[in-house]
Amino acid sequence: MKFLVDRCAGKRIAAWLEKQGHDVAAAWDEEPDPGDAELLARAAREERVLVTMDEDFGRHVFARGSRHCGLVRLPEVPAERRVALMKAVLEQHARELDERAVITVRGERVRISRPAR
Repeated sequence: MKFLVDRCAGKRIAAWLEKQGHDVAAAWDEEPDPGDAELLARAAREERVLVTMDEDFGRHVFARGSRHCGLVRLPEVPAERRVALMKAVLEQHARELDERAVITVRGERVRISRPAR
């Protein structure tokens, strides 16, 4: 699977995804920060699932109808828990990500949304 990891999600999760054999690009490779809209557009152009902690991407996808290739949101998740939660998402919801779902993890609760295409 291909991922674009947002700056706020951190290098630890990017390194773990790479170690699992995924194709990973990192937002911190771009200077200056291009902003949310451009980051989401990049992920769509490159057909990558965007991994972020930022809740603003939900507005882009649901309110503005921005194109995307899947989104994993981990709002308010401490750095030490992100890898474990991402592992669980991939084990349990890879099919949904392939179908371009938006997956939001809050605590132990996982919400899967499928915006209109």
